[in-house]
Amino acid sequence: QVRLLESGGGLAQTGDSLRLSCLVSGGTFSRFGLGWFRQAPGKERTFVASINWSGGNTFYTPSVEGRFTISRDNDKNTVYLQMNNLKPEDTAVYYCATDPTGNGLVLSAGYDFWGQGTQVTVSS
Repeated sequence: QVRLLESGGGLAQTGDSLRLSCLVSGGTFSRFGLGWFRQAPGKERTFVASINWSGGNTFYTPSVEGRFTISRDNDKNTVYLQMNNLKPEDTAVYYCATDPTGNGLVLSAGYDFWGQGTQVTVSS
């Protein structure tokens, strides 16, 4: 059983930075693609960023390109999301998930295990 535990969320002001972490236990971490998704109040969960098994390929939704950076540490079984220049529209619950293909998919349907989420709230 794969388990994911997100941390690092909290309150921020416009322009601030936060770094989310997601510790993955179970399975073979180095084979997973990993993704971050978010769900704003009253909206569907959407793709934010993903990274392939090696860390050599990353993908971002356009609204975070240039502000967010996804990375992974295979020695620590952890994936990160560095979020800079935060905006109020980034307010959401952020989830990490594992992609068994290893490719770093952009569609949530391809992900099999999910964390419980961490709240990020950005005030103006």
